[in-house]
Amino acid sequence: MSLKPFLTVALLVAVTPLCRAQDVDQLLLKNYRPRSIYNIPISRVPKAKYPVIDMHAHANAKTSQQLAQWVKTMDETGIEKTIILSYATGAQFDSIYASYKKYPNRFEVWCGFDYTGKDAPGWPEKAVKELERCYRAGARGVGELGDKGLGEFYSKPTPGYGLHIDDARMKPLLQKCAELKMPISIHVAEPYWMYEPMDSTNDGLMNASKWRIDKTKAGLLGHADLIKTLENAVRDNPKTIFIACHFANCEHNLTILGSLLDKYPNLYADIAARYGETAPIPRFMAGFYKKYQDRLLYGTDMGISADMYATTFRILETLDEHFYEHDRFSYHWPLNGFGLDDKILQKVYRQNALKILKTSSK
Repeated sequence: MSLKPFLTVALLVAVTPLCRAQDVDQLLLKNYRPRSIYNIPISRVPKAKYPVIDMHAHANAKTSQQLAQWVKTMDETGIEKTIILSYATGAQFDSIYASYKKYPNRFEVWCGFDYTGKDAPGWPEKAVKELERCYRAGARGVGELGDKGLGEFYSKPTPGYGLHIDDARMKPLLQKCAELKMPISIHVAEPYWMYEPMDSTNDGLMNASKWRIDKTKAGLLGHADLIKTLENAVRDNPKTIFIACHFANCEHNLTILGSLLDKYPNLYADIAARYGETAPIPRFMAGFYKKYQDRLLYGTDMGISADMYATTFRILETLDEHFYEHDRFSYHWPLNGFGLDDKILQKVYRQNALKILKTSSK
């Protein structure tokens, strides 16, 4: 007997206290779950219209069974290839690479930078040697580097606190990436809601509260300063390809990212994990995708479920309006589709990625 009906009932019982109508004076914002009552078209997009290369995922599958299921899901949803941003160097990179090389045409694993001994003399040379070793082992890109204000903390096993991407000590690594044709995927800053006051004026409050930036930390760079570190690195290393993760976290003012894309042909941006932040402004976003259709890359960074992929396709491909994804995005605003045309979809889904991957595979 299938357990599905019982699980469905159990789920409904579990969420009923949150969904039941409540007196507005007693309602907590975290329990607010609006449901659209508009009688408007609802699209289901279980598979992308064109083949997709996901340029932003992580080593989410921890067992061979999970990995096989992920490949099955990729087949069903139209994901041709996924880039695994491992963050890692050393034995940890080797282990991740060994797992994913079982599917060489479906995954590509990128490494991190090794910040071990970063404050000691000769560290850049040692870090370059480890980068070269990872390249020989199979890495064809670097990422995801990450700086939310205190330095490059994402890389494993040793974080690089105190080092920003434009630090002079990083220069040999960035130059070596150009020489090896290894693109660099980098996350700088956070969405601007995370810097705003955590009060009733913050329209991204429930997500922002979780990911808030503690501006009291000593030495913390703010949003604009972090974007500047990215620009400095991109400008000073024109032969290195940079991918700014998450629209460079400039969704609140995409003219910032647009200005960088206009100035630096070696800069791209992925759209990963920022669907919730951009879907409220569909007309503006459709225009942004049209203008920068040659520089934007599809990415997810939201797990490996078929429903997750379908949500991204719905936003990019359809003109659906005013729908919610409470379980995926903890904002309270409704989402809307961008209705991108076929030419733009093909570039964002795959063609732009191929330009980068063909270069890095040589």
